[in-house]
Amino acid sequence: MFAVPTAQTQKSPIESYLHVLYALILRDIRTRFGASLWGYGVIVLWPCVHVFVLIAIYTFQKLPAPLGDERALFFATGAVPVLVFQYISREVMKSVMINRPLTYYPQVKMFDLIFSRILVEIVTGFLALLVVSSVLMAIGVNLIPAQPLTAVTGYLAAIILGIGVGTINVAIIGFFPGWLIGYALFSIILYISSGVMFLPSYMPEQIYYWMKFNPAMQLAEWVRSAYYPYANIQVDYLYVVMFGLTSASIGLFLIKHIVSKMQA
Repeated sequence: MFAVPTAQTQKSPIESYLHVLYALILRDIRTRFGASLWGYGVIVLWPCVHVFVLIAIYTFQKLPAPLGDERALFFATGAVPVLVFQYISREVMKSVMINRPLTYYPQVKMFDLIFSRILVEIVTGFLALLVVSSVLMAIGVNLIPAQPLTAVTGYLAAIILGIGVGTINVAIIGFFPGWLIGYALFSIILYISSGVMFLPSYMPEQIYYWMKFNPAMQLAEWVRSAYYPYANIQVDYLYVVMFGLTSASIGLFLIKHIVSKMQA
């Protein structure tokens, strides 16, 4: 897959890197989703099913949404950014564990494995968002936010946070491979406390104060604030972005200077 170019086929460094990145992405998609589009479709639809099951449960039980009149809109605006963050942060770690033998090729670096999976997850998350949006619009839900820029930046923040935490996860499994299971359990706690199924700002102040340290909860409230500006939802935007960027910086530093030496 990673053939050494001859003198006649010598490529520029940028072309060579793009070739390696393309090969990693293609291999990632084929090994994870199968050789057909149906396999990839299942992965795209999986987070969508998660959102729609949540909506169906609350609809059949006739439970009112904490904000607004649309249950589907309330739960989707909270669940989608949190799921985007969790999928990226988890799948980046899994990709490095599965594809680590590829780093024995001189053309492939650890960063290439991380970057290729990030690109795959961003595209997958975007397609899942399109599917959820299309279905909700088909059933008559108005998805146009009152503050479109806030909604867009909220989803971008989910990607940044996912990349940052995913990079930290890669560094951690370099020391403790069992962290793959540990993070799966930790993700459940993050999800439950993220406010997907309730409005955190309605909690008692003593509880809400500590919940705000959960960046996933800040993501859910970030996107929701774009749809419910009258709710006066308070979001620490700088905290979320800096958490993601700092995590990515620490993770890359550990991978380059510590984990790589341990595996040498």
